[in-house]
Amino acid sequence: MRRKVKNRNIVDPDIAYNSQKLGKFINNVMWSGKKETARKIVYAAFDVIKEKTGNPNPLEVFDTAIKNAGPMVEVRSRRIGGANYQVPREVRPERRTALAMRWIISAARLKKGSAMHEKLAEELILASKNEGTAVKKRDDTHKMAESNKAFAHFAW
Repeated sequence: MRRKVKNRNIVDPDIAYNSQKLGKFINNVMWSGKKETARKIVYAAFDVIKEKTGNPNPLEVFDTAIKNAGPMVEVRSRRIGGANYQVPREVRPERRTALAMRWIISAARLKKGSAMHEKLAEELILASKNEGTAVKKRDDTHKMAESNKAFAHFAW
């Protein structure tokens, strides 16, 4: 069995909203160490969210988007007797938020034809309404786990 990680990196909360989760999201958006650029993109996306939803607090939209896009179960490959089985497992809360952030950012990056902050804002708004590419990915993960429920007894 794996040991518990003793010293996990604690991310500093972001400047504007003082949210640790948003600080982690900014770090995920960041490429090549350009944190200020990532910060500008996220805060511009939050401005677009304020404008489109009419909600004065875009952090609420962000939190619901992360909650909606995070998977509850996933499948992990397990080798038993020469055969590989896709075994459904429950997802830990830290991994759930990490996957949700990753899926939202990758869905925004895959869209074409507009600035990154607009694409990110659109994806966050869609995820908060339980729509969009990131939520579809979560649903696909849940379907995969559901279809492999027969192998749940192989869980370790």
